[in-house]
Amino acid sequence: MTTKTWSLFWGSNFVRAPLQNGVGRYVQQLQRITFKFCKTHGGSKGMREYIEKELIGFARENPGVVVYVKPRRHRSPCLKAEYLNGGEDYISTHVNTCEDIVKWVEYLRGRSGYPIERLRKYHHTDYPSIQGPWTPWTHRHPSINFKEYPCVSCHLIIVMVDDKLL
Repeated sequence: MTTKTWSLFWGSNFVRAPLQNGVGRYVQQLQRITFKFCKTHGGSKGMREYIEKELIGFARENPGVVVYVKPRRHRSPCLKAEYLNGGEDYISTHVNTCEDIVKWVEYLRGRSGYPIERLRKYHHTDYPSIQGPWTPWTHRHPSINFKEYPCVSCHLIIVMVDDKLL
């Protein structure tokens, strides 16, 4: 798949945080999670085991998340997550173990709800600097950049600036 096709198909965007999250305090983006499973189907064994052993602990650790448990007859198990920004995720957990479901729930808990997109840049700011980016040499005296090396064969001093001969 070429870069152009990738961009048209998946789209691209800058790094963003939901509603400046983390500036004042962190707001968990996961609003509710629904565990759908069958009481008798063999593919729901991992989901039933998770509900019996791990679900109470997850609900206690995350009081801001509403947890729904929805038994369905003769259907494969799935997780449905709904986020504050209106985004939804649906993950099929057919024939997954309890440990796999723990990992999927943690994945859903940590997501922002935005669709997964290719990043144009790994950094972005709403207010770019007009002075340019900061470097380790920004507030240092320029004489630090010069080094003098003796030339043994010609007894001259060669001055180098940023590893270039003058």
